[in-house]
Amino acid sequence: MNLIGLVILELIKGLVIGIVASAPMGPVGVLCLQRTLNKGRWFGFVTGLGAALSDICYALLTGYGMSFMDEFITKNQFLLQLLGSAMLLVFGVYTFRSNPVKNIRRYDPTKKHPKGTYFHNFFTAFLVTLSNPLIIFLFIGLFARFSFVNPDIPWYIQLIGYLAIVSGALLWWLGLTTGVNKIRSQFNLRGIWIMNQIIGTVVIVIAVVGMVLTFVGATIY
Repeated sequence: MNLIGLVILELIKGLVIGIVASAPMGPVGVLCLQRTLNKGRWFGFVTGLGAALSDICYALLTGYGMSFMDEFITKNQFLLQLLGSAMLLVFGVYTFRSNPVKNIRRYDPTKKHPKGTYFHNFFTAFLVTLSNPLIIFLFIGLFARFSFVNPDIPWYIQLIGYLAIVSGALLWWLGLTTGVNKIRSQFNLRGIWIMNQIIGTVVIVIAVVGMVLTFVGATIY
């Protein structure tokens, strides 16, 4: 594959990883929704920005750890991709079955909601996401499934991949906060539950397709 092809492929993989890692409605997703409803779109977005910073820290930590396993990764592509798909499948099922609605407080327009500064909203979201190191296992699964840490790829192209992870996360948070802000008056908590099920289904499909590709010998480089 030529250089341009490698860059495009790494960009696509990074964007997908960034979106999949950010999309499920965990604690920081609930926090982002609440702040978008109670404080406004940009307070919700900087909350997502804080989560994205924490995510890239864990992504770099995961990639750095896996970089010491170059020989193992090269010799065990089949095993790693199969394991990565299995981890994504478990994560997708968990996301599909979880119900974030019970953790969301209904918006009350009659009450005052102290906004705080943008930095406060950003930093608290960063800490909330950082306090959940289990996300490393999600990144391990994603990196293994998409062969993101590949010793045959130059470091500067992998750097582009990490920047794409951040871009994917920011695209997700921007889209989410913009959408929720536009339907503020018609906000439906059940819709969030359905969205989480859709996200879980997408992850499950990615995992199953990944397993099939692994067994037929198709490796994503």
